[in-house]
Amino acid sequence: MSETNNIADLKNVLEAALLTSHEPLSLDDMTRLFAERMERATLRMLLDELKQDWETRTMELVQVATGYRFQARAEYTPFLIRLNPEKQAKYSRAVMETLAIIAYKQPVTRGDIEEIRGVAVNPNVMRQLQERDWVDVVGQREVPGRPSLYATTKHFLDDLNLRSLAELPPMEEFVQQNPQLDL
Repeated sequence: MSETNNIADLKNVLEAALLTSHEPLSLDDMTRLFAERMERATLRMLLDELKQDWETRTMELVQVATGYRFQARAEYTPFLIRLNPEKQAKYSRAVMETLAIIAYKQPVTRGDIEEIRGVAVNPNVMRQLQERDWVDVVGQREVPGRPSLYATTKHFLDDLNLRSLAELPPMEEFVQQNPQLDL
């Protein structure tokens, strides 16, 4: 296919790239698809049109923290799970409480988490969250011992279909919906 400025062809290039990518594509990633300079406003307009084109289809174009991706609509999840029947990872209450504290109070130290939870943080909990790439060390607190500061990652936001932490439900609402988590 030769380079073109035809809107339909530009959308087809974006669609092909988004459908074949294993990771969300940022605007910068998508501008590299085209030999000629593409304005971000034009790219966003094309993405909006692409999103509308797919409104009645089984897939949807969504924006997450690291960019845009196609994903199956939620109503198809029960069917798609049958293709990969292995169990979803189950996380302990300690892991979920720790993740919630980090998400809502970040950046936090292990000491902050222990103070809120009232119990020591098992090193395996932090390791699990870091291996999943949901939490990372973002610095050190400037106090004696310089403890590590933990925060959530863009991968955490992507996995929860969020563009930013501002899209998390208000903490009061979250606590009401999850009474088992004693925050």
